[in-house]
Amino acid sequence: MSKQRNKQLVWDLPTGVFHWLLVLAFLGAWLSSDDDRYLYIHVFSGYTVLTLLVFRLLWGWIGTHYARFHTFAYDWPSVTAYLKGLLNGQAARYLGHNPAGSWAIFLMLLLILLVTSTGMLVFGGEEGHGPVARFVSSLVGDFAREAHEFLAWSMIVVVGMHLAGVLVESFLHRENLIGAMISGYKIGGDGGSDEGTVSQRSIVAVVILLALLVFAAYFFRGYVTSTKDDPFLPLHGPQLATDEVWRSECSDCHLAYHPSLLPARSWRRMLREQENHFDEDLGLDEETLSHLQAFMTANAADNGLTEPARKIFASIPATESPLRITATPYWKAKHDEIDDSVWKNPKVNGYGDCEACHRDAVAATFEDAAMHLP
Repeated sequence: MSKQRNKQLVWDLPTGVFHWLLVLAFLGAWLSSDDDRYLYIHVFSGYTVLTLLVFRLLWGWIGTHYARFHTFAYDWPSVTAYLKGLLNGQAARYLGHNPAGSWAIFLMLLLILLVTSTGMLVFGGEEGHGPVARFVSSLVGDFAREAHEFLAWSMIVVVGMHLAGVLVESFLHRENLIGAMISGYKIGGDGGSDEGTVSQRSIVAVVILLALLVFAAYFFRGYVTSTKDDPFLPLHGPQLATDEVWRSECSDCHLAYHPSLLPARSWRRMLREQENHFDEDLGLDEETLSHLQAFMTANAADNGLTEPARKIFASIPATESPLRITATPYWKAKHDEIDDSVWKNPKVNGYGDCEACHRDAVAATFEDAAMHLP
């Protein structure tokens, strides 16, 4: 009998657009989370998720009937009664969110807020970018990363439970809830307390889509104008100190590796053992040695000028003074997963050829988003 009822609009277009954009944005953030080369995509996805959250919170107050929070703010007894009904196959049908689904929605909204908030703390504390960069330390960023990953996994669990609930309810009431979320329509009910009138609000949905397109075009505009000689660097690290004597002496044979890539004790040892500098004698006079030591120790990894500097320094035991950047535990851990084919590529001249993969190697900031494997 219920299948013969007229279809009724339940989910307006802005709610549907929000739902599916959120799915895509969260999926994009998840898929880009394991590879630092895709950090810029991860950040874009995160900002999109946060913006969608702000819209949904607003729409929960001024949106159409079934989108408003008060229409599915069920108490705990209602949730337990519904769950018991599911177990015995007699759960009541709701046109909008059922009591259990409503709690999942509120929990997901809370998790989205926490995931995006901790993500901004990571972006600011570890990467030195974003709106909170000047307010948070690297220590806060490290702690936030752990929380961010835990919350993201928690979100996955809740999403899985939500999907399971959708499938169970679809089976129990013999209706396609996923299809309803796409079309916005469900079979009309029996005039219950949760029924209301809904309009499409198409203009709002169009504004959301246009705003996202404009944001995406602005965010990724650099990739359109990027050239081989002038590649786009989406994130710019701090401008590190330079020195003419240092650059002149070091760049004759190789890239002038910035002092921030090794601790001060390593540079002092390197200069002290200049007669055997990787089987060569640097032949530097005392004045040049003194000048180089002053510059290199003042800008060494100990000072934590960049994210790589902080992590390289933290990875080296205090009793060790490595002379090779590629011998540091942090460098090894970051490069262990690189396929052998990359190292054998004719464009890569050994482990010390930073410029082959890092577009900002000369600037020595080594931003995650500036990596490009040949």
